[in-house]
Amino acid sequence: MKVVLQNLTKRFPARSKKEKDVIAVNDFNFEIPDGKLIGLLGPSGCGKSTTLNLISGLEAPTSGHIFFGEDDVTRLPPEMRGVGLVFQNYALYPHLTVLENILFPLQNLKGKDRPGKEEMLEKAREAAKLVQIDGLLERRPGEMSGGQQQRVAIARALVKRPKVLLLDEPLSNLDARLRLQTREEIRRIQQETGITTIFVTHDQDEAMSISDMIVVMKAGVVQQIGQPQDVYDDPVNLFVATFLGTPPINVFDASVRSERLFIGEEPVLPVPGVKDGQVVAAIRPEGFVLDEKGPFSLELRRVEVMGRDTSVVSVHPAMRGVTVRSIIPSRQKGAVGGNRVRFSLLSEKVFLFDRETEARIRFDA
Repeated sequence: MKVVLQNLTKRFPARSKKEKDVIAVNDFNFEIPDGKLIGLLGPSGCGKSTTLNLISGLEAPTSGHIFFGEDDVTRLPPEMRGVGLVFQNYALYPHLTVLENILFPLQNLKGKDRPGKEEMLEKAREAAKLVQIDGLLERRPGEMSGGQQQRVAIARALVKRPKVLLLDEPLSNLDARLRLQTREEIRRIQQETGITTIFVTHDQDEAMSISDMIVVMKAGVVQQIGQPQDVYDDPVNLFVATFLGTPPINVFDASVRSERLFIGEEPVLPVPGVKDGQVVAAIRPEGFVLDEKGPFSLELRRVEVMGRDTSVVSVHPAMRGVTVRSIIPSRQKGAVGGNRVRFSLLSEKVFLFDRETEARIRFDA
């Protein structure tokens, strides 16, 4: 099912005369292709969960339209939209078994939409098998791990065979290893069912690893939409560049003189076509190349071995932040020593931004 958001806006009125109205979603335009998994990504308060609530019908937009296929569902109640919704806290009934929890949405259907008892059981078992909990149907939620409970919640959302599946921070309550496993399961389930899925998260690793496309939001405004790797490699502004990436991108106050990028007093990189002036330079951790004759020198603090890679931690007076992190292959860690470390820079991993607007300044890499 294709989902189209057209000039979607949600304004929450101020609670007092001293406060201003809150625009949680501001003129959101996007077409979500049929059968794709889309990640809504951004920090807390950016409007991603509100967007999900608008799509589900739990919130009514202030203006704009929502289409499922060619049908305008903007004013349609949630139960008529054909959506499945999975919450952060699972929202399972503790006194019901797994099977009863999964059956619950079907039992609440009325009229011609309500299937017979045997059909309900068949659909519930199919949903449980899809999420690989078909051997746990007689257990209650309190007898299950967090990951198993999350699978029950997903099965309950899928049992009605929704047109659109909405996932609101579904992995936040899981530990790191279980998050990794469960997000892979979500991707598998989505691909097997072909259901258009919208996945809300503040974790950029989650969004980038399983999404066909990501939507990066800030303060209710869409900043950039694209395939995860494209957005990572080609951010449109400083916010997107800093939000995506682990370890985070390194940001410096810098300047351009005669088409060369200066960080401090060192000319670290040619930047053809960029006018002279003050800029912000952002360098991905993997954009540093250890080079004893490199143009960029930093004060070495420590070396952290992370298995396959090594993180070189250093400082620089122009750095915005506490430390600079540079990722090099672990086989090179023996070449790092002394009080200073020098690097060459990969031009495709260096981004320039306007100091005032924080918009991207492009140059030929």
